[in-house]
Amino acid sequence: MKQVRLGNTDTFVPAVAVGVMRLGDKPAAQAQAVVENALAHDVNFFDTADIYAQGRSSIKLGQALQDAGVERDKIFIQSKGGIILANGQVDGDGWQGPRYDFSKSHLIAAAEAELKRLQTDYLDVFLLHRPDTLMDPEQVAAAFRELKDAGKVKHFGVSNMNPWQVELVQAALDEQLVANQLQFGIMHTGMIDADLHVNMTDAAATNRDGGILAYSRVKHMTIQAWSPFQYGVFQGPFIDNPEFADVNAKLQDLADKYGVTKNTIAVAFITKHPANMQVVIGSMTVDRAAEMMAIDGFELTNQEWYDIYLAAGNLLP
Repeated sequence: MKQVRLGNTDTFVPAVAVGVMRLGDKPAAQAQAVVENALAHDVNFFDTADIYAQGRSSIKLGQALQDAGVERDKIFIQSKGGIILANGQVDGDGWQGPRYDFSKSHLIAAAEAELKRLQTDYLDVFLLHRPDTLMDPEQVAAAFRELKDAGKVKHFGVSNMNPWQVELVQAALDEQLVANQLQFGIMHTGMIDADLHVNMTDAAATNRDGGILAYSRVKHMTIQAWSPFQYGVFQGPFIDNPEFADVNAKLQDLADKYGVTKNTIAVAFITKHPANMQVVIGSMTVDRAAEMMAIDGFELTNQEWYDIYLAAGNLLP
């Protein structure tokens, strides 16, 4: 499996990570199969969050790792916190929302609750899950220091933040944030569009992300691409969707050329970018997930990358 550097650290992680948002309602045997399938493809990075299935996804992941007999130091576990749901993450946790909460007390409590759900002593990475406009950066920094000093979290990052929001958090920290989890894929290319349509007046020139792509490269932050197979925001998959015939035809042409599937090419489109992104796949179907992880042995050419981008309905200025 292709490896990417985690932020500015000396740690390398697989270019594909398994996201377990949909694991919460799956039987134990299927959860174990998801874990074992990932490890069989040299994917040992698992991403979760306290709100996924109200905590059940983390519980299922933790148990699946135990059932699979995985050695803790052979895997990476990442979680996210800071969102409180209307009825709490897990029944009985006592947290009532809805709100975002980056207070020191909540971030520490959220991370510690995840450790219990995951049956582990530490998280490799803990992300702030969406921006909290009421955030006090010093509270975040204090939470991070306490969690790291206690050996409960190794690295920290953010999710869905623009450059100035990252800078606001970073200014209070003693160490560099390693990752920013952002939606990105063939049918969600806003950060690319704005990069290409500089000084233009068309819709693609609208910079909604504050230059987060170039910023992340300059700051050596790993972009973790979530929902890479969705169009819009959770509107549905674009693979084999007749509404996106042109891009599916192009993906099939390239899949035939390289002896893989459209799912493989869709992931390769992301890993081709020199920003060294990590793709967070969320399929709980073993065969489909295996296709998404089969990105070794070939690399798209620059022309093929642009051919996919254009087939998705984008224009070059």
